[in-house]
Amino acid sequence: MPRLEKRDTHAPVTAAPKGIVDPLGTQQRIRLGRYLPSAALAPFVEHYWIVQWDLAGHPPQVQRVLPYPNANLVFDRGQTALFGVVRGVFDRTLEGAGHVLGVRFRVGGLRPLLDEPVCALTDTTRPARTLLSCDAHRAEMLVLDAGGDEAMVRAAESLLGSALPPPNPVVDQLQAIVAHAASAEGPASVESLAQHAGMGVRALQRLFQDYVGVSPKWVLRRYRLQEAAWRLARGEPVGLAQLAAELGYFDQAHLTRDFTRLVGVSPGDYQRSQQGPAGAR
Repeated sequence: MPRLEKRDTHAPVTAAPKGIVDPLGTQQRIRLGRYLPSAALAPFVEHYWIVQWDLAGHPPQVQRVLPYPNANLVFDRGQTALFGVVRGVFDRTLEGAGHVLGVRFRVGGLRPLLDEPVCALTDTTRPARTLLSCDAHRAEMLVLDAGGDEAMVRAAESLLGSALPPPNPVVDQLQAIVAHAASAEGPASVESLAQHAGMGVRALQRLFQDYVGVSPKWVLRRYRLQEAAWRLARGEPVGLAQLAAELGYFDQAHLTRDFTRLVGVSPGDYQRSQQGPAGAR
């Protein structure tokens, strides 16, 4: 059984996060910290994330995220749970003051910890006790009341690291496949992704249902939409027709349809909302 690595700190994740629908407004209302796992948890966990907010004297606000194909264990007072992949958007209403800690598993990294395919958790939750040796209330106290970010991450690792299975080489195989799907020069079709992975389409689909929880087609589409939102929010000087072509869409209309259906506004309106004052919607 792997043992937790002893070290003073968990390195922060320095890359800017994608998937946040309103990055301009988000930076005004929350603090986001992300930290890498210890060596023992690295085969299963991508990183830990901590969201802290203080909206005292302000109305509740909705934080919207375009989730990645990752499962998350979230320590949240009264709502602690294991979340499967969310195929739509994920909305969290923030009010008052508070903080949560999330464990974002690697793509496929949750599968070795479960007795069932990851697709059984898609768009749903499981009690935290599925992974932990204590109930949710006790887990919340141990993690959320631990102190600062480092202390909370250490507490979460202690709960998760008590009974780890051996690392599964299939998870590393999936990392390479998903990294190719997310890359700028990534495939535009499931067939291309399967060819890159060196397997048939049906085999790739079965692998994703078992270990990821969603189809390869969903993953490709989600990464394209996240990239579109990222580039539009940054104000990159690229027209929508060019953006659609670069992301592998048939045309601008298909990008606009998918983006509007998921995000709630058109790409053009979204880009304008991210260039003005925070909250100017």
